[in-house]
Amino acid sequence: MVAVAPGLALRARLDAAAATLAAAGIATARVDAEWLLAGVLDVGRFDAGLAADPALPADLAARFEAAVRRRARREPLQRILGWEAFRGLRLRLTDDVLVPRPETEMLAEWALELLPPPRAGVRPLAADLGTGSGCVACALAAERPDLDVLATDCSPAAAAVARANAAALGLGARVRVVVADLLEGVGAVGADLVTSNPPYLPSALVPGLEPEVSLHEPRAALDGGPDGLALIRRIVTTAQGALGPAGMLVLETGGGAQAASVADLLRAAGYRDVATRADLAGVDRFVAGKR
Repeated sequence: MVAVAPGLALRARLDAAAATLAAAGIATARVDAEWLLAGVLDVGRFDAGLAADPALPADLAARFEAAVRRRARREPLQRILGWEAFRGLRLRLTDDVLVPRPETEMLAEWALELLPPPRAGVRPLAADLGTGSGCVACALAAERPDLDVLATDCSPAAAAVARANAAALGLGARVRVVVADLLEGVGAVGADLVTSNPPYLPSALVPGLEPEVSLHEPRAALDGGPDGLALIRRIVTTAQGALGPAGMLVLETGGGAQAASVADLLRAAGYRDVATRADLAGVDRFVAGKR
């Protein structure tokens, strides 16, 4: 870590932190340093470089340096900050849940498009399987005030994070979080929509991922079995019994050839109007089908 003199002004301290992170191989070193400083100061990132360029008090300087050391060890920025933004919502994170990705915002976007339009006296229902932080479930509920959401996760710790996020966002009355393996033991659902961002990486790929993922993300949220499709196959079958008439299943996949394979799985299971949608990089990643 670059040596930092006591009483160093903010700008020089940021420069030193960015140099430390760059030496650790982090491509976004300056941006990450700014976010870490903003987190310590409890301000927005663009407020961190204060015009007066004051020195940090000793306690804040120590917290900032500790945060920089954590990031230099390739701990994800979002875990150090303790939150991530998702479709305008701030979601609390712990080590028990996957850090939400920008691509998954597109899963929520497509799901919202596929929901039936609001109708007087009718409350549609969505189910989000393997909800993790609750990012998709909370986004759906936040953007459709008439919608109720059932969110499940087999991890009690992850379910607790999702439940806390829903409550903090004022969505606790409409987002019901339960501990369940997909929908086992939940009973009849009759959902208009089922969504999932399941583990879809082939097991052999997980150890070779960048350290932020391979060392710090929960393995159960990444590892999809030998071909990456182990849980997806179960979801395709489970959703058939959980969807109401003309209900839609929307899945995130590893993209490319895997998305095509998942589309074939849906067709083979009897889903209609199966379609794929591209991610931010233009790669087909999302798959949807109608019961």
